[in-house]
Amino acid sequence: MDDQDHRMRKRGTIVLIGFLLVAGFFLITEHTAHFFGVLPYLILLACPLMHLFMHHGHGGHQHGHEPNQLPTGLPANSNERAEGESR
Repeated sequence: MDDQDHRMRKRGTIVLIGFLLVAGFFLITEHTAHFFGVLPYLILLACPLMHLFMHHGHGGHQHGHEPNQLPTGLPANSNERAEGESR
């Protein structure tokens, strides 16, 4: 009985994979126009997202400083306050 169950599961898996391949093919061919219509907006949305993730927020802009030296006036910890800053 276990051998028959194994064959049925294997056959069901093959049918499921075939169905997903056919559904994926028709999904891609029928919705290509929709995808290309939205593509310019996706590219415009990618610009600010890449800026944020590539710079790890806005703390990544430290030009002209030594690698391990923080610019003057900035706290070592982001939870601390800078010099001269009121509470």
